Amino acid sequence: QVQLVESGGGLVQAGGSLRLSCAASGRLYSSYAMGWFRQAPGKEREFVAAISWGGGNTYYADSVKGRFTISRDIARNTMYLQMNSLKPEDTAVYYCAAGTSTGWTITSRRHYDYWGQGTQVTVSS
Repeated sequence: QVQLVESGGGLVQAGGSLRLSCAASGRLYSSYAMGWFRQAPGKEREFVAAISWGGGNTYYADSVKGRFTISRDIARNTMYLQMNSLKPEDTAVYYCAAGTSTGWTITSRRHYDYWGQGTQVTVSS
């Protein structure tokens, strides 16, 4: 069993930066991916970024490439999302996820078994 806790959300002006953290309790296996998803009011939850826990391979949605960076600290069982050059359209609740599921891509919600409670990110214009 894995539990995930996000932190670091808040209110920033357009062009500013935030760093989100996702701390995991329980064992994270090398075969796991960890990812970030976001959901704005009235919209579907969408993929933002992911990282393979063992290999460190990274994946990004086109909308955040060049602005966001995902990383992990294996010793601390923690994943991060550095968000730069924030835009109002980045406003959403951000969720972290962990797990592995054969048959689903790393960008799919169905790839993941465990989810955090979410942290609010608001970007003002």
